[in-house]
Amino acid sequence: MAWVGLDYTATGFSGSRGDIAVSYTIVSLIIVAAWMLALELYDTRSPRVLGLGTQEYRAVADAALRLFGLVAIVAFLFKVDIGRGYILVSFPLGVLVLLFSRWMWRQWLGVMRKRGEYSSRVLLVGSEESVTLIARELARMPEAGYRVAGACVPGHGGAYLPGTQIPVEYGVNHALAVMRDFGADTVIITSADELGPERVKELSWGLNPGAEHLVVAPSLIDIGGPRIHTRPVAGLPLMHVETPKFEGRKLVAKRVFDLIVAFALVVVLSPLFVVLAVAVKTSSAGPVFYRQERVGLKGRPFTMLKFRSMGDGADAELAGLLAANGTDTAPLFKVQNDPRVTRIGRVLRKYSLDELPQLFNVLHGTMSLVGPRPQRRAEVELYDRAAGRRLFVQPGMTGLWQVSGRSTLSWEESVRLDLYYVENWSITGDFAILWRTFRAVLAPGSEAG
Repeated sequence: MAWVGLDYTATGFSGSRGDIAVSYTIVSLIIVAAWMLALELYDTRSPRVLGLGTQEYRAVADAALRLFGLVAIVAFLFKVDIGRGYILVSFPLGVLVLLFSRWMWRQWLGVMRKRGEYSSRVLLVGSEESVTLIARELARMPEAGYRVAGACVPGHGGAYLPGTQIPVEYGVNHALAVMRDFGADTVIITSADELGPERVKELSWGLNPGAEHLVVAPSLIDIGGPRIHTRPVAGLPLMHVETPKFEGRKLVAKRVFDLIVAFALVVVLSPLFVVLAVAVKTSSAGPVFYRQERVGLKGRPFTMLKFRSMGDGADAELAGLLAANGTDTAPLFKVQNDPRVTRIGRVLRKYSLDELPQLFNVLHGTMSLVGPRPQRRAEVELYDRAAGRRLFVQPGMTGLWQVSGRSTLSWEESVRLDLYYVENWSITGDFAILWRTFRAVLAPGSEAG
């Protein structure tokens, strides 16, 4: 801490001993040791949170905040005069270093898990439908650390789960033996109805403590962890699911976050705006900006801005192109190899530069940085009840499905991801999506996760 002019702190004790000069090096070593202990006490290295989701980062930040609160209390009670500069530097710097190190560790762990290492081998037990659903989701997220070794379902059938290469054993009463035959260390019960509560209890008794694990997947899907709370009542692990809220302090915080980030980006990127505007104007006839009516929050229409990437009058050709592509009746109007796109427009779209003017939509309040992408009125009219819930939140410049393989996802998968965001969004999650978007823009065509 010498570089900020802090080498010693005076520790005042009542009595005849007077003040004692304590080296900041000693104070720092004590705080580092206490910090490591706090991280351990808050279970930040638990396999339940390590390497996936935002809970790990929140736990690290929470442990740091509480530790420095404790430091402040101790300093007050024992009259330890710790310089404010020391706290103002060490606390945020320490948190940033910790979060960065966890992120680096997560990247390495994700790569290793995609290779099949550092993962649990699991046996899925339940109905064929529920087993297939869980198997598909786990295959999409190898970084979660679960590799499906086999499945155990009731009834009779082929040697493999339909549509997969996952081996199947029929009959669920011998799941423990099947698990060990497949070399699995974890049993995931995808639907408990096939076993019953007594059989599930007996299965848990047969597992080797610490080496073999039991996981029960509830019938609820696409519910974020913070909304789920388990409360034991009369020996029953009742699961409470909070109803999503679309108003209150969180929305105010999101709006403030949007304004700060959007304004900063407009200022920083203003030279790029000028360059792109000149490139669009000189490359083809027509205006610099493309304006189109989209449907926003609660079905209200607004004008969305883009840098023009197509020839002037391209909207008049849309209906014919959609009919030729056979996508005119789908809720997601998409034209493959769109001939209307200009040469400069292809570059803009490749790096998502055509979307930058939507920062002004964010400042105006008709869009957010993160949210479901706004669609045309004709597309919205094709929504079913589930897809209509996309309109419960402000549309965004980027969203969860945009960073989850947008070119390969079906409309149904896109809606599922959007609804997951709508019902489970958080500021922390918005940070994660913006970071993944930034990575995807820098490396177009690569996975953004």
